[in-house]
Amino acid sequence: MLVAAGWLLMLLCALPARAEDGYELWLRYQPVAAAKPERAKDYRVHATVLIASDRTPTQVATLTELQRGLEGLLGSAPALADAATVDGALIVGTPSSSPLIERLRLKTAGLGREGYLIRSVVVDGHAATVIAANEDIGALYGAFHYLRLLQTQQPVGALDIREAPRTQLRMLDHWDNLDRHVERGYAGQSIWDWHKLPDYIDPRYTDYARANASIGINATVLNNVNASAQQLTPMVIAKAAALAGVFRPYGIRVFLSARFSAPVEIGGLKTADPLDPQVRQWWKAKVDEIYAAIPDFGGFLVKANSEGQPGPQDYGRTHADGANLLADAVKPHGGTVIWRAFVYSHETPDDRAKQAYSEFVPLDGKFRDNVMVQVKNGAIDFQPREPFHPLFGAMPKTPLMMEFQITKEYLGFATHLAYLGPLFEETLRADTKVQADGTTVAEVVDGSLHGYKLTGMAGVANIGSDRNWSGSHFDQANWYAFGRLAWNPESSSRDIAEEWARMTFSNDAGVVQPVVSMMMGSREAVVDYMTPLGLHHLMGRGHHYGPGPWVEGGPRADWTAVYYHRATQDGIGFDRTTRGSDAVSQYAKPVAAQFNDPQRTPEEFLLWFHHLPWDYTTTSGRPLWDELVVHYTQGVDYVRGMRTTWAGLAGRIDPERHAQVAAFLAIQEKEAQWWRDASIAYFQTFSQRPLPAGYAPPAHTLDYYESLEFPFAPGNG
Repeated sequence: MLVAAGWLLMLLCALPARAEDGYELWLRYQPVAAAKPERAKDYRVHATVLIASDRTPTQVATLTELQRGLEGLLGSAPALADAATVDGALIVGTPSSSPLIERLRLKTAGLGREGYLIRSVVVDGHAATVIAANEDIGALYGAFHYLRLLQTQQPVGALDIREAPRTQLRMLDHWDNLDRHVERGYAGQSIWDWHKLPDYIDPRYTDYARANASIGINATVLNNVNASAQQLTPMVIAKAAALAGVFRPYGIRVFLSARFSAPVEIGGLKTADPLDPQVRQWWKAKVDEIYAAIPDFGGFLVKANSEGQPGPQDYGRTHADGANLLADAVKPHGGTVIWRAFVYSHETPDDRAKQAYSEFVPLDGKFRDNVMVQVKNGAIDFQPREPFHPLFGAMPKTPLMMEFQITKEYLGFATHLAYLGPLFEETLRADTKVQADGTTVAEVVDGSLHGYKLTGMAGVANIGSDRNWSGSHFDQANWYAFGRLAWNPESSSRDIAEEWARMTFSNDAGVVQPVVSMMMGSREAVVDYMTPLGLHHLMGRGHHYGPGPWVEGGPRADWTAVYYHRATQDGIGFDRTTRGSDAVSQYAKPVAAQFNDPQRTPEEFLLWFHHLPWDYTTTSGRPLWDELVVHYTQGVDYVRGMRTTWAGLAGRIDPERHAQVAAFLAIQEKEAQWWRDASIAYFQTFSQRPLPAGYAPPAHTLDYYESLEFPFAPGNG
């Protein structure tokens, strides 16, 4: 035991000092006791950490994190012990692994395998803090929670915390390819170095697992949903198995995106028909091969019959037929199939917003019990703002898994500050009204509304090889917020922002308050200067960089901007009422009635559901054209205000990170102005109206904005 303790301490002392370059994310573990001398008693050094003595890999990960965290936060490394109780000890483990925790007879029933208790207790007359769980992974989550309390300078002298996740599967979806290109990635190459795997294990993989475990993420899909069949070859499976070995102690299971046509492409079959016996046998054998290499393999994520991807409809079969084929193969191993509902016909026969609902609702109850249908937060495609997807609440017999996009494909890539916590929260708190007022999307996702046996939330990752992981320091907050909301979908995005700011920058109120204020309004600012009042899908073609409201033509109408804004001299907006595409009728009747009436539709969704004349009177009393100009302009003004706020934090934030954020805010202001001016110049050709008094005209002509091209913009598929 003493040898092991000494080895761990030597390892920790050997860790290189890191510059404030963002690599450590929210796990910086900066000293807190000196910053709050009045709480010295609360932050007393834990002289001893008592932890289970069998040293499972997860217990070692827990111990190592506590050693690292307590030494950094409190100034000295705690001693390790197995049994002796010392005043101020931190007792960590499970009833089965710790005699002390068993003696305490804490009520861990109902916590499941991932929940935990953190409680101040007295043991043999000595004050102590216990982190108890039913399984090792719960104790690890509890240890991270305790360190988070210290990091944010919360009192820890009288604790009584009981936590368990509200969703079972909390997953990152990596849109990473085997050549290390990341589709819709803005933070460098993929962090998975497939060429060097499985023989070289980059230490960054462990830090990735630590960061995810600290916010409760327990699953990762390693590869792009636009999948390559090569991902299922033996050589690449071995590489995935190496990653799974790194992640396992941190409670993270590996999933793979499966290409539906793999039996043809790498299996030598002539068909991938899900009802063909040879196809079924091929998938069974392939799954057995994967589980032999990765015993805790989570299962498959599948994108099929969408945007040209192969799928069961190629053979006249349904999405349920395709999902059930794979579900039957993974079922004996305890695996899950996640089937994406992001589908739309290549022929575009109907409003794209309606197509997922139309295809999947008739299949409710026809999927195997180990299938989840993964639904984007909105019906189009991760727009800066969308109404909640009508599928939520419409499939009571089929578990629906939320899919958010953490990477900012439509919100300014890595250089625009857009904290997505409010976007996630807005969707989760939306009222589906499928049973009564107050039945929220969160209640669908966590299973409480329909009694789902499988629950989950996925986020399309924004992680890459950049030193700061996400391309910008503030984009780390979106990864963090996703994890915290996946654990508890009813959390407050403001509370999460404050928590993140304290751990990432400083506990100084003079830093926390302005940073959180910037964050909380930042997404709304992006909506204003890009897609105000319910406009959507107005970006440049293909790469999605910059404004492109003039985009038309090409292979698909619904890949153009004009398909969505439908601007004419008579007005602007997509009519999805009962008089138009009737997309409103896919919602519960009370919601449909609200969205069907422009006077009752929330103004942020006005042009999503209604085509309205330019002189339509908005709630401000201004005509619609004037209101659009006001929103475009106030978005730019907010960014300008963020620059001023951030400049005022010079000297309170380390120079390296302050400089990069300042540079990115300058880019954001320039591009926000570009969005504003280009959009106004284009839409004014239809409105034929002057700008409201006091509002500056675009800096250039419409011809200038339309002439701009960006063939090498990052993240393009």
